[in-house]
Amino acid sequence: MAKEPEVLIRKYSDRRLYDTTSSRYVKLDDIGRMVRDGIKVRVVDGRSGKDLTHLVFTQIIVENAREREIALPLQLLTQLVRASDKATHDFLTWYLDNTLNLYKKAQETVQTRLSTAKNAVASPLDFVRNLLAGHSLQSQAPAANAEEIEKLRRQMEKLQARLHQSSRRARRGSKLKPKRRRPSVN
Repeated sequence: MAKEPEVLIRKYSDRRLYDTTSSRYVKLDDIGRMVRDGIKVRVVDGRSGKDLTHLVFTQIIVENAREREIALPLQLLTQLVRASDKATHDFLTWYLDNTLNLYKKAQETVQTRLSTAKNAVASPLDFVRNLLAGHSLQSQAPAANAEEIEKLRRQMEKLQARLHQSSRRARRGSKLKPKRRRPSVN
């Protein structure tokens, strides 16, 4: 498997941050944006080469909390301060990683379902056709049996035939001259 690209940032003694990939100076906001965009970022000391990624990411979190008044919950911060031993720190790291991964997966699932719902509302016939053709059925209902799918497919074909017939009648009706009524004899 290919290794994902990594942006290397050098932090110099004058607190300036230099992106070696794009050959430009960056700010904490720029690094935060890269991370939010899914880019792997590594920050090293410009002189010693020591990894400073943890420190810079912590600075980004603190700056965001200061500027936008969006801070981590006090209980979590308290636990992080108390996590002075390695075992507690490792457990909290594992827990936060897994919790954030679950949150990300849930968010992706919601987005997928939302786009499916928007497509269904925008063009219901296309959605049903795709559903019956099995395009999105595997991801939504893998347990549906073949008999139900075949029954729905037949119903869809009948509906399409009726729609086609009614549209042909409507076209023929607009081309024909209206019939004259004969006067009734009393």
